[in-house]
Amino acid sequence: MVSIVIATHGDFATGIHMSGSMVFGDQPNVATVTLQPSDGPDSFRAKLEEAIAGLEEQKEVLILVDLWGGTPFNQSNNLIAGHEDTWAIVAGLNLPMLLEAYGARMMADTAHEVAKMIIPTAKDGVKVFPAELEPEEAAPAAAAAPAAPTGAIPPGTVLGDGHIKYGLARIDTRLLHGQVATAWTKAVGPDRIIAVSDGVAHDELRKRMIMEAAPPGVKAHVVPIYKMCEVAKDPRFGDTKAMLLFETPQDALAAIEGGVDIKTINVGSMAHSQGKFAVNKVLSLDEKDIETFEKLKALGVTFDVRKVPGDSKEDMDALLQKAREGLKK
Repeated sequence: MVSIVIATHGDFATGIHMSGSMVFGDQPNVATVTLQPSDGPDSFRAKLEEAIAGLEEQKEVLILVDLWGGTPFNQSNNLIAGHEDTWAIVAGLNLPMLLEAYGARMMADTAHEVAKMIIPTAKDGVKVFPAELEPEEAAPAAAAAPAAPTGAIPPGTVLGDGHIKYGLARIDTRLLHGQVATAWTKAVGPDRIIAVSDGVAHDELRKRMIMEAAPPGVKAHVVPIYKMCEVAKDPRFGDTKAMLLFETPQDALAAIEGGVDIKTINVGSMAHSQGKFAVNKVLSLDEKDIETFEKLKALGVTFDVRKVPGDSKEDMDALLQKAREGLKK
């Protein structure tokens, strides 16, 4: 795995590293180096060398810095001599860039590949609201061609084989967030992300936030369960590869019973609340959840229990049994 060094002025490096962990989870092989007011170029370089020496992988190193031409960049540039073929520096660090780097290194073997992959996301992360404040020259980049049918296509039209494809169906209380928008989207390659929730479909704020969280080139939608069932039967979506997101296993069950042909569900995150038992750091279940998962199993659905593609899969049956025992106590 490509190692990442975050090197910045002041405590920006530690702060953005913490933010990245909140969104994407704790990541291995990541080091932070901060330039403090008391540091000079030599002392900062020593800190940078120490951080790199402490990494498990030192052949492929990506250094993310805040400012082109600043001391963190200059000293990183000095260190890269002799490693130009395997190390890379990217300046202008922002959170979308860091999250993209976390996801990209799961699929790329070299620091150069990761560096190329993160630039578009980093640039796209700079936006303004209200949208009319956007400079005119940036407007064309905001216009993306729809990846699938529009309302102009007459009902009954068959595209592709007439059957929508499901690259991933995931249960996640937060629906679309960093881990989904970066790691899973890169791994699955959908052209649409569809959050399926009756509640969120009628919550304009959450709906807008989800639609705006979609990565570049992927259109996001929020639809109620009945609408997803209609889409599943609409032949106009035959050329669509979708990623479906459900807040709860109950929503997933309702969609499947309504005709959405899902064979495997990725169980990513289910938030803890009163009456639920935590079976691991990200999954909490109650009796209703256990019952729902058993119903899904009876329908032939299998489970892929992991937060991100790089995680090891967990045994759903063991987690359900752990929840049953915990809820009895």
